[in-house]
Amino acid sequence: MRALTWQGRRDVRVETVPDPWIEKPDDIIVRITSTGICGSDLHLYELFGPYLDPGDILGHEPMGIVQEVGPQVHALSPGDRVVIPFNVSCRDCFMCDQGLHSQCETTQVKERGYGAALFGYTKLYGQVPGGQAEFLRVPFGNKLPIKVPEGPPDDRYVYLSDVLPTAWQAVEYAAVPQGGSVAVLGLGPIGDMSARIARHRGAGLVIGVDLVDERLERAAANGFTCFDLRRHGRDLTETVRDLTDGRGPDAVIDAVGMESHGAPFAKAAQWVTGHLPDAVAQPLMEHAGVDRLGALHSGIDLVRRGGTLSVSGVYGGTASPMPLLTMFDKQIQVRMGQANVWRWVEDILPLLTDEDPLGVDGFKTHAVPLEDGPKAYAMFQAKEDGMIKTLLEP
Repeated sequence: MRALTWQGRRDVRVETVPDPWIEKPDDIIVRITSTGICGSDLHLYELFGPYLDPGDILGHEPMGIVQEVGPQVHALSPGDRVVIPFNVSCRDCFMCDQGLHSQCETTQVKERGYGAALFGYTKLYGQVPGGQAEFLRVPFGNKLPIKVPEGPPDDRYVYLSDVLPTAWQAVEYAAVPQGGSVAVLGLGPIGDMSARIARHRGAGLVIGVDLVDERLERAAANGFTCFDLRRHGRDLTETVRDLTDGRGPDAVIDAVGMESHGAPFAKAAQWVTGHLPDAVAQPLMEHAGVDRLGALHSGIDLVRRGGTLSVSGVYGGTASPMPLLTMFDKQIQVRMGQANVWRWVEDILPLLTDEDPLGVDGFKTHAVPLEDGPKAYAMFQAKEDGMIKTLLEP
């Protein structure tokens, strides 16, 4: 089959690799029809090379058609249409029963001290082959795949793999009161969808902050109050407070993560680490890693006293300083973590209708053949051509 593979920093290639096969009796093989490029894929493209091997298949936002099922699979049949969550979870263990599928005890990467395995996401999360490929082996075939109806295009459902549950959890964790206010930092796919979900769930004021023209224009066209960080960087907090009775928003969602702008020392440290030999870079990242924390610190500054900071952006540093005194003094509540996909499926699926209240049918900005994946990665990393959300079509 053809698959998009990691070969080195800023070097991904579509290559011919062996087809996946049924390895366990409850496996299924899915023929991929659409698969997204995620913002966190750029972390692999740019930073996490020490945890990848040349040839690793990337991607964790796939959907497609069941091609083959193992002898113990009874919930699905060949020809069924499914979305594959990015968490590899059994849905039967203690953690899954708590709705914490990203902490699944069956697939936890215990030798590295990390949570549930993820498709297409480094040795830290199990080094499971990803979904930017023609075919994908999916374990837990009776429990893990999300069966979806025939008929509507893939755009309707593919975001159930990551974007929709990640954004839904970001809003749930933000605990925005009915009619209340929320500021979303970063208007990429997760931030954009978080803003839509927050409004759908009753937020009275949704503020978006970014510094990419196309993202700001897209969010403003959807009716959100937007601020360009390039213009309001130093006075952002006061500007937002002017809209919220001088207090700041009830909640802030950090949808940026480690790639926030500024912090030149941390940026340089990330760059240097990405160029070191794996044996040196791995312990450095795990024990002395420093992230660019501009967005996170902005969220702490922006949110009102007693408010909630919800972090959906991915951070990788372990030695990143946090302003704990400010957080304590302001009595901020902080919630974060990988999205627990199956926890939110029953809330989201009823919204994926022809009425399309979240705008999923027109959410993508680009759709390209899998063979053009390397070009799409480079464009996405450079924020070119208004690229916000791209679907690859094997």
